[in-house]
Parts: sequence; C-alpha cells; structure tokens
Amino acid sequence: MTPPECSDHHCTRPAKARGMCDRHYKRWARVTPKASRPPARLGRPSREIDLDRARRTFDLELPEMAYLFGFLQTDGNLSTMSRGRGRVSVELSRRDLPILERFQQLVPYRSTITFRTRSTNFSSREPHHSATWHLFDLEARSALESLGLPAGKKSAIIKPPEVPFSEPDYVRALIDADGSVGFTGNGYPFVSFTTASPGLSAYVCEKVLEVTGAHRTVKPNKRDSIYNLLLTCEPAVDFARWLYYDGCLALERKYVKAIEVAAWVRPAGMRQRSSPRRWTPQEDEVVMAMSIAEAAEKLGRTERSVNMRRVRLRKGTARTHGNDASSRSLNECSDADGVPSPSVGSEGRPVGAPG
Repeated sequence: MTPPECSDHHCTRPAKARGMCDRHYKRWARVTPKASRPPARLGRPSREIDLDRARRTFDLELPEMAYLFGFLQTDGNLSTMSRGRGRVSVELSRRDLPILERFQQLVPYRSTITFRTRSTNFSSREPHHSATWHLFDLEARSALESLGLPAGKKSAIIKPPEVPFSEPDYVRALIDADGSVGFTGNGYPFVSFTTASPGLSAYVCEKVLEVTGAHRTVKPNKRDSIYNLLLTCEPAVDFARWLYYDGCLALERKYVKAIEVAAWVRPAGMRQRSSPRRWTPQEDEVVMAMSIAEAAEKLGRTERSVNMRRVRLRKGTARTHGNDASSRSLNECSDADGVPSPSVGSEGRPVGAPG
C-alpha cells in the first residue's frame, strides 16, 4: 500500500522518502499494517567499490605517490567506523600547509583541508595553528589499507609496502614525518630517524648500508621501545643527497636543510676516526683458551682489551658478532684538536639540532 501524498498545506518539512510529512506519516502508519508498508528508501544508494582501479590510482612506483604513502604511514591516521564510514587524516603545523595542498591535488578523490587553533603543552606562549587534510572516500581508504596503511594504532606495526615502490621518495617521507635533518651544535651534519616499528627500522638501516656503506644496527631503548637511527658527517651527506634530489616532493623546511647538509665538506685538518675493530668468533675462542698476555700477543690487541672481552664473555654481556654499529655514528666526526663528538639527547636527536 503506497502512502498517500500529504495534502496538508501547513506541512513545512515533508519526508521525501515517504511522500508525506512526519506527522501525517505517523498517523498513516498507525492504521496501516507493517506488511503493507513500502520499504524505506532512506539515504543514498551505495557506490560499488573498484579496488583494482583505486590501487592503480595509488601507484607507489610514482615518486609522489610513494612519498604520500610513506607520509600517511608515519604521520597520518586511518580511522574506521560502522557502515563503511571512516577517514584518512594528516594534521600538520600550518606552516606545512603546501604539502597538504599537494596531497589534495594528487589524490583524485574528494578531500578537504580544515584548520584549527588550540593550546597545547608544546606551545604554552602562543596557541598552536594546525591544518588537517581529510579523505573520506571508502574506495580510496580501502586501497590504502590494502597497500599497508593499518587502521587505528599503527606506530609499532607499520612496515614497507610489499608492492614495488619508489624507495628514495618513500624513505624521504619517513624522514620528513618522523626524522630530522640539519646540523648539531658542533656544526656536524646529521640525518636521524625515530620509529617504534622494528620493520621500518630494519628497512632504513638496510637502505643506509646500501647507499652509504655505513653499518647501522639499532636496538630499541628500554624506556619506550623506540628505535633511534643517527647518521653524521659523510654518511649523513651521502644519504641526504640520495633522499633530497632536485624537484622532489618534500617539506620545504627540511628540503632547505637537506641541501645544506648535502653540500657539507669535511674541513681541512679534521681527521676522521677509523672504524672500531670488531671481535670475531675465532678471536673469542683464543681469548678463552689462552692467558691474557698470550692472547694479546697473538691477536695484536692490548691486554686490557683482551681482559675486558674475557669478562664480558663470562658474564654473557658481550655484543653479538656482526656489524653492531648503533653507537658508531658519532665517532665518524672528530677533528685533530680532539673536539668532542656531538652530544645526543634522550630521544636520540643531537642536542641543538633543528627538527
């Protein structure tokens, strides 16, 4: 039974899905059995999702798309709700608004940028002005999630995408979002990266070795299980040159610093420390089998070094064999006058270094 048209000329809020106003519909529904009522037609019909088309849109082999995806993994957020609702959002300081506007141009789905001003614990003197990019489309959200953008809390579980992607642009996004580029208080160039994800930490260390030849094996700190990777001097210069090429998509303030880092040259008279000599399993056997003096003479090491290695082996505190160079980065910068290496803060960022 079709509900009659509302003939009340005083009705100002007609219910379009039922053909009558709410007051008259309630009166009609009281005298009409439920079996005779037409099905409700509330809301818009759902649009079919073409996931393959969306994944082609977010082609990570494109430099700017790889950068966008890396930025979303580290500084973005994917929230999901019932009935297919949700959003992808990125909130940055308003000074970084150009990067959000570029994201809006890159993604062919409808998105918005909103602004807000609030008082925070890191801007006590003046209110913090931020800009947020929102992407609500279900098809786009589904594609990003299938590529490796987890919903909800993600800092410890994110990892590089499994599909082919542009690596310099992806890693540059990680550094822009959760890293630092600049100079320490002593004037040494550095590139740092902080993450809670063991997958991202291992991947960036692998890229550092591939690009610069510097070995880095970063372990999580005891306080909050955060991985702090730090490069200084020549490794930082080489890595910055690989990341920040001419015309790349990046945060403007970090791009400017990266160009300065890439142009750094070791001053004349500033010596470079040699890499420390690592212990091998064969040397450990000699240390435990011979006396300290005999082992020192055979291995070409000092008696103090052999004695300390023996103590650590007995206590089980000796470092594992390999390229454990998480603490070597600051030793790569040293001059002939014995200027101390740059100090590092509690979060792994050099003291006095720009963000």
